[in-house]
Amino acid sequence: INRCVSEEKAEKFASIMQTYAQRAVEAGSGFDMNPSPGNIKDGLITDAMKSAGAAKKGGTSPVVDVLDYTEQAVKPGLNLLCTPGNDVESTTGLAGSGANLIVFTTGLGTPTGNPITPTVKMASNTVLATRMADIIDIDAGSIITGEDTIETKGEELLELLIRIASGEEMTKAERLGQYDFIPWKRGVSL
Repeated sequence: INRCVSEEKAEKFASIMQTYAQRAVEAGSGFDMNPSPGNIKDGLITDAMKSAGAAKKGGTSPVVDVLDYTEQAVKPGLNLLCTPGNDVESTTGLAGSGANLIVFTTGLGTPTGNPITPTVKMASNTVLATRMADIIDIDAGSIITGEDTIETKGEELLELLIRIASGEEMTKAERLGQYDFIPWKRGVSL
């Protein structure tokens, strides 16, 4: 909320979060059901850890807009999009909001793609990238091992994205015909 460029955007963010939390309670669930069993198996054991990771992925840029699910992104800069925790519902929402490319970070190797938007899968660890090399486009685990810095891996990712956007290279999901599409039904989906 503190990074939103205006009070209006901060209020929209808070409203979306409150609505989602209320729907979770109404469905007999809540954010205590998050992180998922897969997150926990991979060492992401608290919601605070998961939230910190999500916030870190956003960098330090100001939030220029807050968007509801599939609302069109029209402002340059960091836009926050309300999506559920389900991987495919989330990437469907990103495509629906106008994303030209999706960078999907994974610690467990969700084999997903999108029929509209190329989906680059980035492994958070080298063990995963090696074990599932057929579906992983880029290994960020080399940052943890010290083989790469965030800056060098960022440059590698940018170069990959440019090649994909230019049609010079396909994502692994495209090569495998992995085209997943699940619209969010507005219920609780963690």
